[in-house]
Amino acid sequence: MRSRVSLRYFEELSPGHGKEAPRAAPASDAPRLDLNGDWAFRFSEAGLDETDGFELPGFHDQGWDRLPVPSHWQLHGYGKPAYLNIAYPIPLDPPYVPDENPTGDYRRVFDLPESWAGTPAVVRFEGVESCARVWLNGVELGVTRGSRLAAEFDVTHALRPGSNVLAVRVHQFSSGTYLEDQDTWRLAGIFRDVTLLARPASGIRDVFVHAGYDVASGGGRLRIDVDTDAEATVAIPGLGVSGTPATEEFTFDEIRPWSAEDPHLYDAVICTPGEEVRLRIGFRTVAVTDTGVLTVNGSRVVLRGVNRHEFHPDRGRAITLEDMRHDVESMKRHNINAVRTAHYPPHPAFLDLCDEYGLWVMLECDLETHGFECTQPEPRLGNPSDAPQWHEACLDRAQRTVERDKNHPGVISWSLGNEAGDGRNLEAMAAWIHERDPSRPIHYEGDRLARYVDLYGEMYRTPAVVRRIGQGLLRPGETFYPATGGEGDPADERRNRMPFVYTEFAHAMGNGPGALDEYMRLCEQYPRVQGGFVWEWKDQGLRSTDAQGREFFAYGGDFGEDLHDGNFICDGLVLPDGTPSPGLLEYQKVIEPVAIGPGSTPGHLLVHNRHDLVDLAHLRFTWSLTRDGVQLGDGTLPTPDLGPGERTEIPLPLLRTGTDDVSEGESWLTVRAELAKPTAWAPEGHVVAWGQIPLPSDGEPARATLDASLLAADATGARIALGPARFDRNTGRLLGLGDHEFDGPRLDLWRAPTDNDLAWSQRDAAYWKARGLDRLRHRTVSVQPDEEGLTVVVRSAAAATDCGYLTTYRWETDEHRLRVHVHTEPVGHWPQREDVFGEPMVDADLPPEEYAELLRRDKAPSLARIGLHWELPGEWSRVSWFGAGPGESYPDSRQAARVGLFRASVEELQTPYVRPQDNGNRSDVRWAEVVDDEGAGLRIEGAELFNLAARRWSDRHLAEARHGTDLSAGPAIHLHTDHVVQGVGSGAVGPGVLPRYRLEVRPADFTLVLTALPARQLPTS
Repeated sequence: MRSRVSLRYFEELSPGHGKEAPRAAPASDAPRLDLNGDWAFRFSEAGLDETDGFELPGFHDQGWDRLPVPSHWQLHGYGKPAYLNIAYPIPLDPPYVPDENPTGDYRRVFDLPESWAGTPAVVRFEGVESCARVWLNGVELGVTRGSRLAAEFDVTHALRPGSNVLAVRVHQFSSGTYLEDQDTWRLAGIFRDVTLLARPASGIRDVFVHAGYDVASGGGRLRIDVDTDAEATVAIPGLGVSGTPATEEFTFDEIRPWSAEDPHLYDAVICTPGEEVRLRIGFRTVAVTDTGVLTVNGSRVVLRGVNRHEFHPDRGRAITLEDMRHDVESMKRHNINAVRTAHYPPHPAFLDLCDEYGLWVMLECDLETHGFECTQPEPRLGNPSDAPQWHEACLDRAQRTVERDKNHPGVISWSLGNEAGDGRNLEAMAAWIHERDPSRPIHYEGDRLARYVDLYGEMYRTPAVVRRIGQGLLRPGETFYPATGGEGDPADERRNRMPFVYTEFAHAMGNGPGALDEYMRLCEQYPRVQGGFVWEWKDQGLRSTDAQGREFFAYGGDFGEDLHDGNFICDGLVLPDGTPSPGLLEYQKVIEPVAIGPGSTPGHLLVHNRHDLVDLAHLRFTWSLTRDGVQLGDGTLPTPDLGPGERTEIPLPLLRTGTDDVSEGESWLTVRAELAKPTAWAPEGHVVAWGQIPLPSDGEPARATLDASLLAADATGARIALGPARFDRNTGRLLGLGDHEFDGPRLDLWRAPTDNDLAWSQRDAAYWKARGLDRLRHRTVSVQPDEEGLTVVVRSAAAATDCGYLTTYRWETDEHRLRVHVHTEPVGHWPQREDVFGEPMVDADLPPEEYAELLRRDKAPSLARIGLHWELPGEWSRVSWFGAGPGESYPDSRQAARVGLFRASVEELQTPYVRPQDNGNRSDVRWAEVVDDEGAGLRIEGAELFNLAARRWSDRHLAEARHGTDLSAGPAIHLHTDHVVQGVGSGAVGPGVLPRYRLEVRPADFTLVLTALPARQLPTS
């Protein structure tokens, strides 16, 4: 019987035993056997100490199931996925784990080719979660922990000619679980490749490439450390090296350096009598200057990056090469230049692709202990990061991370892990890495005073805080989370002389993130602010089907978990299937490497090359001209001769449009920077950057005007008639226009809450619900027809509240068009938000004037929108508009929207966020038409720019849905024409809506003109 205090092998604090020393594993001509495929598999809910002999060659596994390797067993019906962000999935009782410890036994039979006879070999596991015990032909090879880290076992003594049996027992929970508390799905199994590798006696055990670039001379330096017992030579055909001893240190007078913008690689071959390995070498030098600026090849770099979990909606973290390639190509097409491998080393093939395509990589160790921070009264107590007994396990993870991936030129920084507290083990990890690889700086956000790292990182700080950091105003000892004061001279604070990176910022959960432009502008203002990584790349929704067979993406709670964190797993810039979200398109625009806009001189165009290392020779510039959304002409421009960081102003192109005048109507010039030739990641003509410039016009466009004298209202019939319009006699509601019947409009102040609206730091959704904005009732105060129109006054408020809005609708017509002027103002008592929620959630670490304004905004009552809600016939499903588009946009996320004439179906206007929420807003609309397939419907023009949204369900239904499959089309089109809407922010984690984008309770005035449209032929595009 096991003693209560004894440790089972999967609870031991060591990183395992029996493993070979970690190493890089470059492509080799040594024999190898791919052991992926269907393995015999047996599942148990309990953590087993003893075996029943399943590891022995003679064991009969005919009754076992078959499970593909790589895979997670939960995605094949064994147990269920569970999503947790911070909390551990087991009791916090380190290093012990519960008896209920899902366990999988694997068996793989393979034949050893005769040519392998007598050849030393290892079996290599690229990733097993979370603890594996390994046997070959009944001989125990060892135990490994470190789920996302490679492990090799020497099998030479156990291999035999002919048939061999590789057996593995995998436990979901182990002592390693306490070091792997990452914000992701908790999934288990052999989820990366398994390979048998021959290791010739005179072969190459390891290689470490040191390839630097000399900025001053343009030359290169190369040293290759080869771990071998034999003579090794190196050949680099592109540099004229052939058969040279590998012990030689090389200098080259001229080389083409590697960078994310020009990822040039040199093929190299290292030979010994027993083995030949192939490498791709990139020459580059990473450094931090005396002024605290991170440079690559002597140039300051700005990280326009993302945090990336490995994920596929069907396979979880068991991703394929094509999955990885799709990620990298999509990143490059959307101007992303950097990846933080959150929060573990990725599949090694991903780094090969980063080298090939060009991405800066911050490579993170497989370490997170976040759950300790949230359960202990003193976060450092018990945290493995500061406990001596965990030293070996923590250090092992750093060593395996660095040794595997040290030869990738794309890796420009190591990261010790994520949200693992602070402590002596992290310091030891940093010290080991500094000694082993001094060529790369170290990052770890949890080192809040930057005592043992080279890059200072923070998460989710406001732009105001980042500005202080960029200005070098941190006081010694000052931290933000948890907030601590600081005293003394900022000149004495080391962090004020270090590069600063956004470890995580702009949390991309649901509809958002907002204010990306504000963050990235700070990188241009402050040299030490060098960009960073949006959280995160992809929504981690698992593809599922409901009882009716309808497909949806599942999140926390959809698998019956006792403990889960809901849809917090869906916080990416792309949807689970890889579809770019509006947030990614916004980020693409904000970080575009060429800025194009109006020049300071009239009639000129500003072009700013924001590349870090290359000029614009790879681009061509084109222009197009539109008037009132209709294209008048197009052409090309000479590509400006600009080096990295340079800018110039060039004359606007001579606009040969075939028309006499471009000053009538509303004219826009759009200039695009396109790829001049195809690349590995995009075709020729792919738009890298664009800018839009309004051209002068003869006065302001006449909007929302009537063409003739006003008509009197006729109240003699069953309805009030006003020209072509009909109104309810009692409520004053508009019931129809011309031949069309519909219902509306009503004042609307609420939206189906976004994930950010629901956040504790933003708290808007809770305030709106407390004020009843989602359940407004409308009382008509008066209906007054007169000789020039109709005036209707309505009070809108919710049950059990005294606050609301009083709205005056003034209707007028010239017989053909109907105009409504809306004046609406708050009435009753609107409590301050702090009266509802207590103390506001505003960081006190801001400059006094900014703190005061943020505090006022945080206290102030807020609204989601001020506008009108219409219910139109369900067949009016085609929408066209002249305004910002083509995708959705909000006040703090509209950089990607351009002014033009756009068309879409109501279905196409929707963004299918994994958890349904407000979406699809189109901003800066001049006019819109909502019609049926025959072109009959309604045209709406605004005296002011307005916001437009249309969907087949109400906001109430949208808010109640957990998944898109919960939404079903109703009989009406719900149209929103909003005078103003609130921004979206990043409040799910981090700052809520910034002050300038908040919608406070206030009066509003706006005017719309309506025209009934008869059936007609619609444009085909």
